Amino acid sequence: MSTWQGKKVTVAGLGVSGIPAARVLHGLGAVVTVVNDGDDERSRAQAAELEAEGITVRLGDGATLPAGTELIVTTPGWKPDKPLFAAAAEAGVPVWGDVELAWRLRGRDGRKAAPWLAVTGTNGKTTTVRMLASILEAAGLRTAAVGNIGVSLLDAVLGDETYDVLAVELSSYQLHWAPSLRAHSAAVLNIAPDHLDWHGSMEAYAADKGRIYEGNTVACVYNAADKATEDLVREADVEEGCRAIGFTLAAPGPSQLGVVDGILVDRAFVENRQQQAQELAEVADVNPPAPHNIANALAAAALARAYGVAPAAVRDGLRAFRPDPHRIEKVADVAGVAYIDDSKATNTHAAQASLAAYDPIVWIAGGLAKGAAFDELVERSAKRLRGAVLIGADRALIREALARHAPEVPVVELDRTDTGAMSAAVLEAARLARPGDTVLLAPACASMDMFTNYNKRGEAFADAVRALAAEPA
Repeated sequence: MSTWQGKKVTVAGLGVSGIPAARVLHGLGAVVTVVNDGDDERSRAQAAELEAEGITVRLGDGATLPAGTELIVTTPGWKPDKPLFAAAAEAGVPVWGDVELAWRLRGRDGRKAAPWLAVTGTNGKTTTVRMLASILEAAGLRTAAVGNIGVSLLDAVLGDETYDVLAVELSSYQLHWAPSLRAHSAAVLNIAPDHLDWHGSMEAYAADKGRIYEGNTVACVYNAADKATEDLVREADVEEGCRAIGFTLAAPGPSQLGVVDGILVDRAFVENRQQQAQELAEVADVNPPAPHNIANALAAAALARAYGVAPAAVRDGLRAFRPDPHRIEKVADVAGVAYIDDSKATNTHAAQASLAAYDPIVWIAGGLAKGAAFDELVERSAKRLRGAVLIGADRALIREALARHAPEVPVVELDRTDTGAMSAAVLEAARLARPGDTVLLAPACASMDMFTNYNKRGEAFADAVRALAAEPA
């Protein structure tokens, strides 16, 4: 008999992870109740589908612990301070996320459980995981990019497809609720303030990121330029023999991957790492070869090498990789000016990486700041800026930082938050730019004040650039 048969499980939240979790648990024989704060038309439609399958749904009541609950499986968006979780703690009821559920269900029905190569960080997770999957595929391995990207983890571990190894993207939310996760190898790309409203403090946010290293068996990959990531490795309780592997944009030391004369090299997974280095790929094989993206490639290569992938597969995988839209994506050259869409740069750390890749820049920025401060970002980037065009609800915060740290930079502030503001922003940026400049959309802010998501914001930028290109000279 299944250990889930008759087990009373509460799923917290509908949506992209809650609904699949409810269905999986119901299929295993659990008695499932879904609770959801919202009670809108979409929620009611989702609830009707689940109830037709025999799953109980309670809408508009996400605070009360259903009687008899033995386990809560939560969606990542639910904050740890929710009253439901306080009630669970008082009743001694464990709380898992969908990642924890997938981890515990892997290897069911006698199938071999594929090891996980896991990636987290404030920025670069999706790109790194997709690079990693491309490298693993180039090595002839059956793999998929899963987790916070692509295939859901539950589908990956329970579906008909079998995998040799999985490339797994994990957010801090997911790691918070995954206490028993033990990856083959894992990387933390960087740590910068983000989602502090969810975690409560920078320390709690970093600690949740660091959970990815717990129990690693082969390698803990860290960013040598970000001491916080190395500190998390030092604090982790790993399997005996697990190694700390750094990546750097400089020449690597022993147990590191880095860059020498335009070549990505490995001094970690070679026989004599004190004296030898293995060439993996050229910087030109990384698309695009911006500094932060080279760092992503090195992290992906480190995880692949930890799994035993040959150097040629690293090169071939990086060459085959194509970045997702709205990630430092070139839209067009117009009148000698390059227009770059990095709408995915939704926080200051991501925007800093993007701004560091170009010079000189007309910067389009603004949106919802999510409590961020912009002084450090502007101070570091001031010398690269030809001008700035500011949009969105919290644009004044960026204007004030520019006034403090880059008073000589011309600033155009658009006092509007309608979607048409992007067309106006592109026209203003074109007016400020000179041949050889880059107009860069790297908002450093979330998009929801003006757009449904960062994809829509990037599409509006690209449409505006194409309209500009179509105008008579």
